[in-house]
Amino acid sequence: MLAPHMDSRLERARRILAQEADAVRAVAERLDDAFHQVVERILHLGGRVVTAGMGKAGIIAQKISATFASTGTSSIYLHPAEAIHGDLGRVGRDDLLMALSKSGETEEVLRLIAPVKGVGVPVVAITESRKSTLGRHADVVLELGPIEEAGPYRLAPSASTTAMLALGDALALVVQEGRRFGPEEFARYHPGGDLGRRLMRVEELMRTGDRNPKVVSGVTVFEAIEVMTRTPGRPGATSVVLPDGRLVGFFTDGDLRRMLERGQASVKTVRVDEVMTRNPKTLPPDTFAMEALARLHELRVDQMPVVDAQHRLVGLLDVQDLLDLRIG
Repeated sequence: MLAPHMDSRLERARRILAQEADAVRAVAERLDDAFHQVVERILHLGGRVVTAGMGKAGIIAQKISATFASTGTSSIYLHPAEAIHGDLGRVGRDDLLMALSKSGETEEVLRLIAPVKGVGVPVVAITESRKSTLGRHADVVLELGPIEEAGPYRLAPSASTTAMLALGDALALVVQEGRRFGPEEFARYHPGGDLGRRLMRVEELMRTGDRNPKVVSGVTVFEAIEVMTRTPGRPGATSVVLPDGRLVGFFTDGDLRRMLERGQASVKTVRVDEVMTRNPKTLPPDTFAMEALARLHELRVDQMPVVDAQHRLVGLLDVQDLLDLRIG
């Protein structure tokens, strides 16, 4: 049982989280045609989305810029205080300025408006009210509405910055959909880390050459077992192909066990075609690793043959290869 003071802290934390969630829901309900306008402007933008904000709003602006960049929209963050000391040169006439300020009265942010609009750069404001100074001078306003901050005294930016962040995510991800920016593009922009590994393709991971066990249709079970045994890594399965390389079956340790349980004749006389799995499930080589892992889990198997468009065997994917890369 928790001590009274610990229980009280948990309750306060839940209340704060509920307040922040309420702020996000309120912003979602306020969305109107202005959101559509901003999405269209970004989709047809010749330059970059330049985000700007001061203090906590500036940190959120940096994160929004990073989300745009990682989902296919060129973007940079511009520090308002540095901008008026030369960094305005980073903003080109084909860009769009997205300015964040809860009050809409942040001096450093307001000082950006005239110079960027002077070169024809449109301004999108994320602020509490269209009637604020920032709201009145922006081309499009994404209005947050009145937001009461969470926590003691309602002073620290909390619910408002959470709402800004969620709205920025919504913008970036809706734009991503508009660009048809999918897994292939993600793989190019996220080559490292867990995401990069998940977006590797099967052809980069599959076993080929002498690590890809295969036998020709018509051999005995004993011959198939010999191939499985001498294959590096002993995957416990072998593909069965026609002379032209097309896959016709898959023979596994499980097939061998079921054969022995049925008391069939000697492994030296039974043909592998009699006990193999015909027309087995396969993977194309361009399948993403995370999709392949999901498929293996769905079918509850450890290996799958990889075939090309003509159904010729090109490799073997083993679940262990995915686990070794910490995919899953």
